[in-house]
Amino acid sequence: MSETLQFFATAPKGLEELLAAELGALGAAAVKLQPSGVLFQGPLQLGYRVCLWSRVAGRVLLELGRGPASDGDELYQTVLGIDWSAHMDRTQTLAVDFTGTNAAIVHTQFGAQRVKDAVVDQLRAGTQRPSVDKLRPDLRIHVHLRKQAAVTRHDPRDRSEAGRDEALISIDLAGESLHRRGYREEGAMAPLKENLAAAVLLRAGWPAIAAAGGPLLDPMCGSGTLLIEGAWIAGDRAPGLGRDYFGFLGWKGHTPTVWAELVAEASARAAAGRLKIPDIRGFDTSGLAIAAAITNLEQAGLRGLVHVERWAIGEQLLAPVREGKAPGLVVCNPPYGARVGEGEDLRPLYRELGELLKTRHMGGDAAVLIEDRELGHAIGLRAKKIYDLYNGALPVHLLRFKIEEGAFMRPRVERPVVRSEAAESFANRLAKNLKQLRPWAEREGLTAYRVYDSDIPEYAVAVDLYADHAHVQEYAPPKEIEPEKAEARVRDVLAVVPEVLGVPREHVQLKTRMRSKGGSQYGQQGAAGQLFEVREGNCRFFVNLSGHLDTGLFLDHRVTRQRVQQLARGRRFLNLFAYTGAATVHAVKGGALASTTVDMSTTYTAWARKNFDLNNITGPEHKLVTAECRGWMAQEMRRYGLIFLDPPTFSNSKRMEEDFDLQRDHVQLIREAVRLLERGGILIFSNNNRRFKLDTEGLGDLDVADITKETIPKDFARNPRIHQCWQIQRPRGG
Repeated sequence: MSETLQFFATAPKGLEELLAAELGALGAAAVKLQPSGVLFQGPLQLGYRVCLWSRVAGRVLLELGRGPASDGDELYQTVLGIDWSAHMDRTQTLAVDFTGTNAAIVHTQFGAQRVKDAVVDQLRAGTQRPSVDKLRPDLRIHVHLRKQAAVTRHDPRDRSEAGRDEALISIDLAGESLHRRGYREEGAMAPLKENLAAAVLLRAGWPAIAAAGGPLLDPMCGSGTLLIEGAWIAGDRAPGLGRDYFGFLGWKGHTPTVWAELVAEASARAAAGRLKIPDIRGFDTSGLAIAAAITNLEQAGLRGLVHVERWAIGEQLLAPVREGKAPGLVVCNPPYGARVGEGEDLRPLYRELGELLKTRHMGGDAAVLIEDRELGHAIGLRAKKIYDLYNGALPVHLLRFKIEEGAFMRPRVERPVVRSEAAESFANRLAKNLKQLRPWAEREGLTAYRVYDSDIPEYAVAVDLYADHAHVQEYAPPKEIEPEKAEARVRDVLAVVPEVLGVPREHVQLKTRMRSKGGSQYGQQGAAGQLFEVREGNCRFFVNLSGHLDTGLFLDHRVTRQRVQQLARGRRFLNLFAYTGAATVHAVKGGALASTTVDMSTTYTAWARKNFDLNNITGPEHKLVTAECRGWMAQEMRRYGLIFLDPPTFSNSKRMEEDFDLQRDHVQLIREAVRLLERGGILIFSNNNRRFKLDTEGLGDLDVADITKETIPKDFARNPRIHQCWQIQRPRGG
């Protein structure tokens, strides 16, 4: 009969219960939860099986003995009391991990040194002695210093007393953390450890979903950790099957035949399980991340079984719906503040994730790992379960969702309320504006235009009509306005807008331009989220009123785009910082011979492609380029008859070598653009920075005409500082 041994498996904080359940399923006995892991009993084969099959454990420690350790000398004697020749030869290497301190042993390094001294002194023979290998030793010893509890002792070597400091001495069967599965390149870093990724999938119910044939999607897959763990769970592959190192392989107590049988069994199960892996896909906006994911999938033996592609969230929203796809699991570890900066900048990304779930994955499940719960609210779904976990030392939360109508976060106000006198004034002004603007918009062929822009100071919002949708942007109220009053005015707006404008209440989308700490005070309203079409004269565009403050179409640049259309006939057109390509559509409709549209964002270039298709713009003469504009301009050799340049006020994107400041850099930027003009060519330069001052002296050799007043649309007459615009040419003969 096999000897019953005492083991301890470590686990990341918050995963002890999950590990205990896993150990029970693997056949462990006397399972007992501890603050940092799980105690269990069984034969040596069980220890091997846990090393091979546990998806959650960090290390597996086999207890050798315990004894008093009130100081360094007592610790030395306790360690010396173990027969180390039964575990290693003097020609082998060792490493010591030591945890815990007391009044005499105040440094773990000192404790580890005393343990090493005892082992080496016992095994030393002349000049021959074990050496230290901290990375991959033949034997890794683990010693934990703690207060001895009152227990029944069965080992005659155990001389400790209750309440005294004792050393618990074990060997580490794993040798190195079990989260190292063996497929990732040495030194390669991942934001999510493999055992935490596996825990996320187990908590999300992936085994049952996979068994039913449901698909798995990670829309922000990074280097593919969740995808690989998901495929291995679905395919019944042991996570330790690809490892070439375990701590027991150099241990003298190792039984190779038992280990070989377990590996053979696991190999057979993995071969059979490959046929059970369902549809698993991952996308990411980073080309480097996708390249790393492809390499990892190759090393993990999943080539051809898991698909990854470079798509941003916005592009996934634009992708065709896959007909007949069964509900499955969407899982991701999106960026959060501690990884990329302040979490406040990430709300649009989380809103896009929510839109992806709601518009593409109804009926399925989702699991999202977040740091900030307030940031998680931007997803727009109520979590049915929240788990508190740790990503390394960072506290994080796993949100589990069922993607169904009942989980959607609803607007705070679902019914009209009795209007106050102020609300009645707002309603009257909105109705008056609509009466004046609607006939004009119909004559101009417009279905997207502004109908209100802070006309009444108490109602500091902008209201835009987009076909049968309304886009409401809330400006930050002055500090002297009490938050309750500001919120009441927003409720007024949400009640009045659908009634006066004649749009469905669920088609009203509220966004805020500035917000207090902890998130938007009001959040998003309405359920609009899919792309829909609007008209602008002879041009058509797709817009999306959720996910971003911007909708895909800058309404205040409408007249500027019309000017581009008038100037484009017979010219080659270049659109820089092109956003969704609206100016290019106008240029082509105006008779441009060819066009080049450049933007750094893959999301916006994909959106521009949609707009091109909507307007039947095809052919190799119309190029879409995803690139950082200044770098692209420096390499471009062609000349253009018309250029539209509408840069951001500031950018410090990681895709740029240096940050960009419009006020500081505009002279150089304009000159770089002018270099690309053919003789007689025209540059239209615009921006929305109200504090911007054009450096006329720095551009003194160019013909510069301020056309701002000419390019402010009728519906923005109340806000003439919405943008600034100039028409620039080389001087005749220049």
